[in-house]
Amino acid sequence: MSKQVVIISGSPRKGGNSDTLCCEFQKGCEVAGHRVTKINLRDSQIHFCTACYACKKLGHCVQKDDAPAILQEMAKADVIVLATPVYFYSMAGQVKTLIDRCLSCGAALAGKEFYFIAAAAAGKAEMERTIDALRGFTDCLPNAEVKGVIYGAGAWQLGEIQGNPAMEEAYQMGKRI
Repeated sequence: MSKQVVIISGSPRKGGNSDTLCCEFQKGCEVAGHRVTKINLRDSQIHFCTACYACKKLGHCVQKDDAPAILQEMAKADVIVLATPVYFYSMAGQVKTLIDRCLSCGAALAGKEFYFIAAAAAGKAEMERTIDALRGFTDCLPNAEVKGVIYGAGAWQLGEIQGNPAMEEAYQMGKRI
């Protein structure tokens, strides 16, 4: 059965290592017949959550930026892929800012399937802090399930992910959803 997949790339660089892994995941999804929307956070303007809680009263965030459209795509999806470069053993700020804005739509993300993609100069063990932080997000969503994690370890400079086993893993994981 075809699924709606939204891939959120937190890479600030076009063609960055985590972004390249997103493209491989997307190729796998498309080969398997899934419908894919890829969102590059670098092209989006997303303000910080101000904890005003207007969203709890109104059902939507009152800020005027790109976050509501992204959150709507996430709510429509069966599968959500969150991808980030690893900075100082954590996710990129763009990804965290979007996650914080999910306060306005957390219920709409319940029961979704999630995949995480991370790329870093460090090894897999050092990347666990980043993945734990992403899991912290899904732990707050009722019945959300992390179905897979791709570790793009050992990739720091632009393009170093090429030839990394994570490339094939991303493609194959995309095909299997």
